[in-house]
Amino acid sequence: MQFLEFARICERLEGISGRLDMIEEVAGVLPRLGDDELPVFVRFIMGRVFPDWSTKKLGVGPNLLYDAVAYVIGRKRETVREAINATGDAGLAVEDLLARKEQTSFFIQELDLVDVYRELGRMAAAGGQRSQKEKLRVAQGLFGNARPLEGRYLTRLMLEELRIGMGEGNVRDAVARAFALDVRLVEHAHQAMNDLGEVALLARRDPDALSRVTIEPFRPVKMMLAQAGTIAGQVADHGEVAVEYKYDGSRFQFHKVGGVCRIYSRRLEEVTESLPDIARQLMEATDRDVILDGEAVAVRDGRPMPFQFVIRRFRRKHEVDAMMEKIELVPRVFDILYIDGESLLDRSLAERRTILEGALRAHVAEQFRVSDTAAAEAIYADALARGHEGVMVKVPASPYTPGVRGRQWVKVKPGVETLDLAVVGAEWGEGRRAKMFGSFLLAVQDQGRLLPVGKVATGITDETLADLYALFKDSVIAHSGKEVTLEPAVVFEVGYSEIQTSPNYASGYALRFPRFVRVREDKSVDEVETLDSLAGRYGGQKNGQGSI
Repeated sequence: MQFLEFARICERLEGISGRLDMIEEVAGVLPRLGDDELPVFVRFIMGRVFPDWSTKKLGVGPNLLYDAVAYVIGRKRETVREAINATGDAGLAVEDLLARKEQTSFFIQELDLVDVYRELGRMAAAGGQRSQKEKLRVAQGLFGNARPLEGRYLTRLMLEELRIGMGEGNVRDAVARAFALDVRLVEHAHQAMNDLGEVALLARRDPDALSRVTIEPFRPVKMMLAQAGTIAGQVADHGEVAVEYKYDGSRFQFHKVGGVCRIYSRRLEEVTESLPDIARQLMEATDRDVILDGEAVAVRDGRPMPFQFVIRRFRRKHEVDAMMEKIELVPRVFDILYIDGESLLDRSLAERRTILEGALRAHVAEQFRVSDTAAAEAIYADALARGHEGVMVKVPASPYTPGVRGRQWVKVKPGVETLDLAVVGAEWGEGRRAKMFGSFLLAVQDQGRLLPVGKVATGITDETLADLYALFKDSVIAHSGKEVTLEPAVVFEVGYSEIQTSPNYASGYALRFPRFVRVREDKSVDEVETLDSLAGRYGGQKNGQGSI
């Protein structure tokens, strides 16, 4: 497939509003792709270059993109920046700039879908002091051969924001429809392989193999997620429940085969070198080949420390030994996904717990099996007294479902309701904050699109604002007056008093009294609140159907 054809498919999808029509469009394309094209197309159509489990990162910021396009059109970087500012969409701006360049130049080489993937792979592989120069050279080559429409989607791929609405759910359904399969079979394989591109290839080559796909060591899967809920509700619905402390730490996945281990963060980034103490403690605690799910908790004098202390260790790449002396981390393991060649995803939580206790000599998180609300509430009170966030209330019969946020696991904690939202824009501050961003535009996820739900400015100290400016200053894609558009890569946890309907934001909702809580450095944009979940929260509010 030529990349131009891929771009034309993306353009058609942008013009389709109905979910089923989008699925039908993609399903019609998949069967005619070659074996080398199919996995690439599936990832690209979701706005991704590499599988979710891969540690490869493009590392392309807006400035590098500006420089590459400026070189190709023979203009200064500021010309590109101004064009993007005028449209607010980097893809459309680059398309327009390349259209002007097309009148005076010719194409050196047609862009092929797989060749584009290989070139992007070269960008990700570039390392060392000359890495940015190598990335720039590759980007210049791609844009130099790109037609205007190709430039639109090449730009968005590099920024990992395709904006066509083909999220995982739609693509999963398209794969099932394209190869006449039960969507549950595709979902099962995806949960274990964590790569819809490879799942699509297997669906065509050997559909029966989809049911036999299993989790593998050193290929991390998404972590099972929880919804907010109540103790009474879980006990009423399920009778006996498993109650565990909810730690204010950072999730990790520990993989071990023989004498080799690796640790992955919630974002599936390898962090083994940053956490040698966690690796050592768990290696000493088991002789089995395992994949474990747990939480790294910072402690001082036996008491848990806040999340901020943990994340300093997770992102530390230099002087790790010195940081280990300042911040002690301990593992709390609460689940096991794999042991000695066997996947445990489909086993019940109760079965997995028994296996975990037999496989790990230490560091198993406490769990309490109770069947009445009063007993569970007493554990909750004890958790808070010990300095934990609250409790997790889990269904003993629940399988482990990677990436799924359901009511099989419920989190209970005090305080204001919070949401994890993507930061997609900002606005310059005033007065003493004039040289920093004073407020931030937040968005929910909706099948690959990020839809704004409001702005947050309160709860942020001047010191934190300075840190946030340093975090975002190289991620600015476009300017419009006092407002800037940001590359969506950062997640905020935000408190609110109420969700209301609103015509002012594309999501259709707005947050009443939003308040910044913290940056969720352990979460990716793919994990932010979905529009459906937000609508569910709105519908579940006790005080009815407010609007603004």
